[in-house]
Amino acid sequence: MSVLIFIVVLSILVIVHEYGHFQTAKSLGVKVEKFSIGFGPKLFSRAFEGTEFMVCLIPLGGYIKMAGDERSNYKGAADEFFSHPAGHRALIVLMGPVVNYILAFLSFCVVYMIGYPTLSAKVGELIKDYPAQTAGLQSGDQIVRIDSTKIESWEEMQKYITTSPSGTLTFVVSRAQQEIILPIEPRVEELENIFGQKQKLRLIGIKPKEDMIFLKYDFVTAVSKAGARLWEITTSTYEALYRIATGSKSAKDLVTGPIGIFYVIKEAASLGFSYLLYIVAVISASLAIFNLLPLPVLDGGHLFFLAVEKLRGRPLSPRTEDAVTRVGFSLIMCLAVFVFYSDFVRFGIVDKMVGFWQNLNPK
Repeated sequence: MSVLIFIVVLSILVIVHEYGHFQTAKSLGVKVEKFSIGFGPKLFSRAFEGTEFMVCLIPLGGYIKMAGDERSNYKGAADEFFSHPAGHRALIVLMGPVVNYILAFLSFCVVYMIGYPTLSAKVGELIKDYPAQTAGLQSGDQIVRIDSTKIESWEEMQKYITTSPSGTLTFVVSRAQQEIILPIEPRVEELENIFGQKQKLRLIGIKPKEDMIFLKYDFVTAVSKAGARLWEITTSTYEALYRIATGSKSAKDLVTGPIGIFYVIKEAASLGFSYLLYIVAVISASLAIFNLLPLPVLDGGHLFFLAVEKLRGRPLSPRTEDAVTRVGFSLIMCLAVFVFYSDFVRFGIVDKMVGFWQNLNPK
């Protein structure tokens, strides 16, 4: 069942992405010859309105094949890709990632509207000699507000404390059906974040109680929260990519591939539809971000070539473009091998394979 859910989720993301390219190309008068889900040997196909829709054996991506989308096959017909101006071609390329962004945004909206389980802002354990204990906060206290901001979940409370400006925070907590006001001045500590950077954070020294609540919002609030979450994912992802590029953080700590995605989807599916849809949104946004990187073979690489064409007034020579594409493809393949290997190590698959081999060949 986990494998089936993984294939369905990945297929949906691929279909949405390729549909963005497909529909834009059709609307601009470019003939689409093939629309493939997956790579490798063709399992089955069906022709419809001049396009062959295919499902292939390896469900780790997809593609569309447009008429005349390779200079070597371009014949000058009006419905060919290279017969259209650079602006049209850029729009066709761009709409794949854009539609993935739209899917991510809509998925987040649905999650926030139908509701999702999360930790409440109820205090569990207090850390000795930290500001919360010193100020008189107690285990079991429900944090209702900080300053004038209403607190609904542990995540909201944590975010408010760590991002608040310097100074004392006014906590309003519910204890024994009474509201108590406690001024607490967070302690500033330097900790390492997920990017390996030293970062000063404001802490009060509390741990959550294992008390789950179900949060859901009206349409306007859901839209606002969805937009904020999508922006947060986008900025944090590009920051992570920058840290990897500059060498301040290892790629193996921040990047995962199909195997890692499988385990994430498997875990999310076991927690319910809201969690699964949330993960779909995150992966869809990540797919858009990755595809916009200016690397040959990716959509961002095609956009880069089109930008160069626009600036020069003519495209790069087929030989130069082919050479750059080959280098880019080699880099992508190296990255894919690295990501697969990292996932094998991270999820213990290498150890399991070694153990299996040893069992087959005992000394």
